[in-house]
Amino acid sequence: MQSNSADGNLLRGTLDFLLLASLEHGPLYGLRIIQDVQQRTGGHFNFKEGTLYPALHRLEKRALLRAETRPSDTGGPPRKYYHLTPTGLSELTRQREEQRAHARALRPYLEFS
Repeated sequence: MQSNSADGNLLRGTLDFLLLASLEHGPLYGLRIIQDVQQRTGGHFNFKEGTLYPALHRLEKRALLRAETRPSDTGGPPRKYYHLTPTGLSELTRQREEQRAHARALRPYLEFS
C-alpha cells in the first residue's frame, strides 16, 4: 500500500480498518473498494490489487467478510463482491474506536506550540 505522504509502516497498520470501513455501507468488488478508499481519503491512501486481494482473503478467513460472485453490471465476467459479516461489523466498531483513541493521543503532538 502506498500513500502520497505517509510512511509504509503506518499504512500497513490501517489497511484492515480501511477495507472494513469501505464495506460498511454495502458490498463492493475489488476495484470499487480501491476507488472508495482513494476518494474518501482524498487520494491519501493508494494501494494496488496485489495488496488488496491478500488482505481481503485474510479478512474472509477471519470471518469478517464474506464474498459472493455476481454477474457484472457491464456485461463482463462475473465479479466477486465482498461484504461485512456481523463479526466484521463488530470488528469495525472496535477498530474505529481504537483509531479515534490513537488520533486523540496524537493530537497534542500534531499541534504547533
